[in-house]
Amino acid sequence: MPRAVVYAWLAVGVASVSAVAIFIRLADTNPITFAAYRMLMAAAIVVVPTLFRARGELFGLTRPDLLLLSVSGLLLATHFAVWTASLSLTSVASSVLLVTMSPIFVAAGSLIFLRERVRRMTIAAVAMSLVGGVILAFGDLDGTDRRLLGDGLALSGAVAVGAHLLIGRKARRTVGNLPYITVVYITAAVALLAGALISGAPMLGLPAETYFWIFITALVPQAVGHSLLNWSLAHVSATNVALAVRAEPIVATLVAIPVLGETPSWMVIPGGALILLGVYLALKGEVTGAADA
Repeated sequence: MPRAVVYAWLAVGVASVSAVAIFIRLADTNPITFAAYRMLMAAAIVVVPTLFRARGELFGLTRPDLLLLSVSGLLLATHFAVWTASLSLTSVASSVLLVTMSPIFVAAGSLIFLRERVRRMTIAAVAMSLVGGVILAFGDLDGTDRRLLGDGLALSGAVAVGAHLLIGRKARRTVGNLPYITVVYITAAVALLAGALISGAPMLGLPAETYFWIFITALVPQAVGHSLLNWSLAHVSATNVALAVRAEPIVATLVAIPVLGETPSWMVIPGGALILLGVYLALKGEVTGAADA
């Protein structure tokens, strides 16, 4: 498939997931409730096309495949649970910044577990992206215990989604996208629903507006955004998919200004520029590496 097409769909995926922090805030409900409903709806959305277009692949998955995909789903559930919780404790800018720090974990994991060579340009892109992220959030951190707890949860979400991407990169070498996301989403949905029921989180009687924003999140950032990111794992390295998502803090921070009234510091300009430059270098390095291969 042409690289331009892959990157175009990857860009659509990144744009789709960038709105999720705003939707979570607008839903204004218990984090585990939101995460559980989000994945239940997303799973329901992807099951139908999978049964029509990839039924044979889905029911032909081997036990090792199912185990691998189930672990990926549990990691995705962990990511959504801790990150959604972080948004009630810290700002959108800090939360989204920290949760998208997964490239550093993905790059290390790709080298150690997948034996994928991490190019120098990719390393430079990771470093530049991280520096840009630090600049972006520097003026937003006030050092309070509540804010620090939220930051810690967001960072935990980055570790979980990094591991999820690594497993996805390995699984997508042999498993089609629809069967992959179906099993992963169902696993995550079941895990989050169990967590909500065990914790006593409210699942019924929520305001209609809350259900609306949960549905929009399941449809756009999840069913469209995350599905495209998972699809791209078959064509682009896990490190560079994670790096592409580093553009999310810029979009989320800018959208939070008119929608949530959260005005970021002036540091969003140099920080955002470095993040985007890092994404560009990573994708440029992959194209160069593919040409040299």
